[in-house]
Amino acid sequence: MLSVHTSPLAQPGTGDAGGMNVYVLQTALQLARRGVEVEIFTRATSSNDEPVVEAAPGVLVRHVVAGPFEGLDKHDLPTQLCPFAAEVLRQEARHLPGHYDLVHSHYWLSGQVGWLARDRWRVPLVHTAHTLAAVKNAYLAEGDTPEPAAREIGEKQVIAEADRLVVNTADEARQLVDLYGADPDRIDVVLPGADLTRYRPGDSAAARAELGIRRDEQVVAFIGRIQPLKAPDVLVRAAAEVLRTEPDRRLRVLIVGGPSGSGLERPDALIELAATLGIADRVTFLPPQPPQRLVQVYRAADVVAVPSYNESFGLVAIEAQASGTPVLAARVGGLGTAVRDEVSGLLVPGHGAPEWAAALRRLLDDPARLRRMGTAAVTHAANFSWEHTAESLLDSYSHALQDFRGMPSRLAIGAADGQARSRALWRRRIGVMR
Repeated sequence: MLSVHTSPLAQPGTGDAGGMNVYVLQTALQLARRGVEVEIFTRATSSNDEPVVEAAPGVLVRHVVAGPFEGLDKHDLPTQLCPFAAEVLRQEARHLPGHYDLVHSHYWLSGQVGWLARDRWRVPLVHTAHTLAAVKNAYLAEGDTPEPAAREIGEKQVIAEADRLVVNTADEARQLVDLYGADPDRIDVVLPGADLTRYRPGDSAAARAELGIRRDEQVVAFIGRIQPLKAPDVLVRAAAEVLRTEPDRRLRVLIVGGPSGSGLERPDALIELAATLGIADRVTFLPPQPPQRLVQVYRAADVVAVPSYNESFGLVAIEAQASGTPVLAARVGGLGTAVRDEVSGLLVPGHGAPEWAAALRRLLDDPARLRRMGTAAVTHAANFSWEHTAESLLDSYSHALQDFRGMPSRLAIGAADGQARSRALWRRRIGVMR
């Protein structure tokens, strides 16, 4: 696997680390449990990064030195693709020919490197975009910076060259076809998942005590990178609207995450907004949390808000629901798949403070409904697991191997049992570029 711009070992919620980090690491772990040897190439961002880290048996993370360790964000990284690709090729050259059976690139930067590796190694390239420039620019938050034309051009190149394209939802598949001219026959819809052994219902009172939150407060949580795209300001403005008309309501907004992307230009903007709106004492900020503590955030909340302007899926929504907490989300992108509207949460069609305030009231003013939604949320989230994701990825890999020009006929795949037999034939080494 290739992960150029962010390491799967990084803490999600700050910098460029987010749902994609979770996706790459969790799918790699699940593939390894199925006998697939996975190597993840990512850019080193610290001199303390070990050259090779064994994340788990069968999963190696290789930190590639490409450019300075610090001071580069993903918009600077196209200049470092050449040294990154050179080191990836050198690693493969240390082995006998045919060491890797397949390359899976994550995000367009990795796709550029994967394209080169595919041609050099004569193996198929599977690509997952995770986000698309054309889609982000179409739903740009007010004041946010558009994605550069160079990225959209680079995405079109990778999409045209990849042997298989993996997307999160059918809606994303349509975007690839309509906006990038992708061949629909090369697209596989693979639903992301959640760690259902970790994210599950628990003691809300104990979670609140651990986080220092009062038991009698109504808690709405935002978990994610603090940047315009993720729109935490929408939640803060909605909360201020609710408190403007109901100042005695015991409402607590919990913001968990760190500045990222264009949010780094004004890292204190959300804190300043809460103060300007007069609700600074009702908003609690926490840094990004590790999984064992993040589940307590989900359990402590009455509602988890996902107000993003665009999401290819929305892992936070699934993790929250798996923990028994309803989700209030924007009706955009993959969130329409991640959340069952009026069943496991509510989908809001816009981003205005009045409509979000009204949706908050609908949920918080009906405790019985919240409880029903919490139960339904767990049932809905059970449909999304990393185990299912890994099995679907294996099917996509098998199709890529079958269709790749010049592959030996012994890898030909027929029906489902033929796919299972083929998996035992290829050596199951996957170079993952992210």
